[in-house]
Amino acid sequence: MKTNFLLPHKFKVFGWVLLILGLILGILLYATDFEPNIFTTNVLSVYNGDSLFTGRDEGWFKIIENGIIDELSALAIILGGLLVGFTKEKVEDEFIYKLRTESLVWAIIVNYTVLALAIIFVYDMLFFNMMIFNMFTPLFIFIIRFNFLKLKSSTHDE
Repeated sequence: MKTNFLLPHKFKVFGWVLLILGLILGILLYATDFEPNIFTTNVLSVYNGDSLFTGRDEGWFKIIENGIIDELSALAIILGGLLVGFTKEKVEDEFIYKLRTESLVWAIIVNYTVLALAIIFVYDMLFFNMMIFNMFTPLFIFIIRFNFLKLKSSTHDE
């Protein structure tokens, strides 16, 4: 079976490592609000305007000083999730393709249903935090659903 958009299976372990490290770091940063100075560096900011909260509007394309640990954590979660979700299985057949497709559709439907409910019922900073988590939930839901269906189908085969 031709799988144009899937990476080789060898990337899956690296994806799990990145995903788990990113999740641990992200949860730690979210829970403690700790940002070590070692990760503070100069970065290119496409737009650095925080006029809503601080009254500062420093404009477009500036070099600013920023703690990048939260960005590194988010990138590890996204890259790890993509590697875990979109690498080939050891046996990649039509059944796995069907599970993958159904899981992806299911993840998108569940994600946007939860997002719609959040838009209706959640406000202020909690809504902002939910939007941050919403960057990751389609991947999480897809990975969980796909692996659950794989496990469920393998136990029925035995």
